[in-house]
Amino acid sequence: MNAKLSPDRRADLVIGQMNLDEQVGLLHGVFPRLMAKPPAGSIPSAGYVPGLPRLGIPALSESDASLGVANAGRKDDDATPLPSGLSLAATWDAKTAFASGAMIGKEARQKGFNVLLAGGVNLLRDPRNGRNFEYLGEDPLLAGTLAGASIKGIQSNHIVSTTKHFAINDQETGRMVLSAEIDEAAFRESDLLAFEIAIETGHPGSVMCAYNRVGGTYACENPFLLTDVLRTDWRYPGWVMSDWGAVHGVAAAKAGLDQESGQQLDKKVFFDAPLKEAVQSGEVPAARIREMTHRLLRSMFAQGLFEHPVQAGGLDTAADGLVARHAAEQGIVLLKTGKGLLPLAAGAKRILVVGGHADAGVISGGGSSQVIPLGSVKFPAPKGAPSWGGGQMYHPSAPLAAIKARAKGAKVTFNDGADPAAAAALARNADVVVVFATQWSSEGMDISMTLPGEQDALIAAVAAANPRTVVVLETGGPVLMPWRERAGAILEAWYPGARGGEAIASVLFGEVEPQGRLPMTFPASEAQLARPVLPGSDQAAVETLTPTTSLKAFDVRYSEGSDVGYRGFAGSGDRPLYPFGYGLTYTSFRYSGLKVSGGKTLTASFTVTNTGARAGTDTPQLYLTAAPMRRQQRLIGWSKVALKPGQSRQVTIVAPQRLLANWDVKSHGWRLDAGAYKVAVGADAAALALTGGAQLGAAALAP
Repeated sequence: MNAKLSPDRRADLVIGQMNLDEQVGLLHGVFPRLMAKPPAGSIPSAGYVPGLPRLGIPALSESDASLGVANAGRKDDDATPLPSGLSLAATWDAKTAFASGAMIGKEARQKGFNVLLAGGVNLLRDPRNGRNFEYLGEDPLLAGTLAGASIKGIQSNHIVSTTKHFAINDQETGRMVLSAEIDEAAFRESDLLAFEIAIETGHPGSVMCAYNRVGGTYACENPFLLTDVLRTDWRYPGWVMSDWGAVHGVAAAKAGLDQESGQQLDKKVFFDAPLKEAVQSGEVPAARIREMTHRLLRSMFAQGLFEHPVQAGGLDTAADGLVARHAAEQGIVLLKTGKGLLPLAAGAKRILVVGGHADAGVISGGGSSQVIPLGSVKFPAPKGAPSWGGGQMYHPSAPLAAIKARAKGAKVTFNDGADPAAAAALARNADVVVVFATQWSSEGMDISMTLPGEQDALIAAVAAANPRTVVVLETGGPVLMPWRERAGAILEAWYPGARGGEAIASVLFGEVEPQGRLPMTFPASEAQLARPVLPGSDQAAVETLTPTTSLKAFDVRYSEGSDVGYRGFAGSGDRPLYPFGYGLTYTSFRYSGLKVSGGKTLTASFTVTNTGARAGTDTPQLYLTAAPMRRQQRLIGWSKVALKPGQSRQVTIVAPQRLLANWDVKSHGWRLDAGAYKVAVGADAAALALTGGAQLGAAALAP
């Protein structure tokens, strides 16, 4: 076939040679990991859809997920885990997102996969969501931009990436039965906007729909989501696959679902014989089957799956680990530092390292996204973890070893932190103490904002004994810090991935300047959350692979609408523990000379100056603070600026029109109102240093 033809034309030509059975054969796939006898040619993994050799259609070999090639039970299987999605979001850097995606996409090819179930972009509406670590924070512009860049990187390897989980799958508790309730305008301006930006910029070959219901209808059979928004408004050309076990009937095909994934987890294989029967009875038009097949094939052609078949081999985790380390270094957020404490001085002779299994490695998140490089160490899963999970996995990059390598003239001692009093006694005789605190989270469960076990008591005791205490957090999201005032310094390292120990040590010792910025708000307490009591938490249940029927359906009402995270804090005036966009450096910066101009959109120019004694990277952020018909703070742009001491640079940010507009349900589009628009420049959402504004004319923007 002529490769110069468009993907759509090539798909049509192939479909013209296929019968109904062959088309339907592409519309449902198995979960090889659960099969005693997997299909020939499949790999133990998340998904497999047999190809059609007669027409040269390759099989789809599918692997989880956004953070690397998940293990899926394969023995002696190596892979490079990226830092968590929140760590990537904390870089605020699309180039890093692309490079990270390109690396895991390459490894997917080298391991025989041509579909990576990546591109998670659900917004962080609740810091207790056990799957937040896979996603990219609370802001639609930031999350959508980085997801799109990651997807583009993955697909640069001629494989397909998904984006997921469509949509508003924002908590794990009751995810199979809950109904997300939100007004359409607020939905369009928040969670859907993140997906829209990711799809526009990343062009994923597939969209994975979610388990939950939206407005009472399951996401994978929701015509508003799959047809009205995705296909009609956004003109998305690719195919929609279900999440594993998320199909409830043949009617999903009419609503816009194209492919049933992990069919063993559904009550029956709906997209095989029942789908063919529905066609024969007229319930589902034959034209719809052709459309479903077309969307699948056109994505396969568009991403080069026909011309570039995958071939296992060539894995180089040593080189790929450097990509993961660079991403981790950029994502570490310095939350607090005492004078002269960080970076650690070469003169420290006695360094005490405490807790967090820092002698073993760095913690990672659990669930289907779990990457397990060789040498990983496993610890038991906590109570309430999903029964199908594999426990707490620590990647083999021990911070203790990395600290020792950089403090060659010092005596470095390790204490496991099991006894806070014993650790405090050791701390009194140390020049500096580095305490590691961990929080495990996983798909299939939600978590507390309180550090598990006695870690808060440990940190408090050690910090009381020695004010030169540095706390390093390895968490799946925001946590409470009752010991914050006593700690000398605090770093948020997230789940730092394959070379996380080295990345943490490089920031502690100043080899790398801290430049991460929070991609979400750290609340001061659960009372500041939109839903202080987690919906569904009154139903105690441990998730199994086969969805339980014991859970009662319930609604989650997102009454905050599009005021997610910092937007809500700006409206209420509540003071968080740490604001969205926050992050310190080892130097200081000043903003000056803001000029704002109008036209079709807003353009802001200002100067950033490094006023400190060290080189560093700043991330100035531009926020909309008021518009003619509405007062809502919104991130509308940012820049990353690397400056030497005393150096200045002018920064120009052009705001996307859609971020200044409101969704108008009546006119079914984005409405830009005429009048004065006010903006502010700041180091974070709460520290707005410069203000300005400009006039804009009215405009109607297409969906």
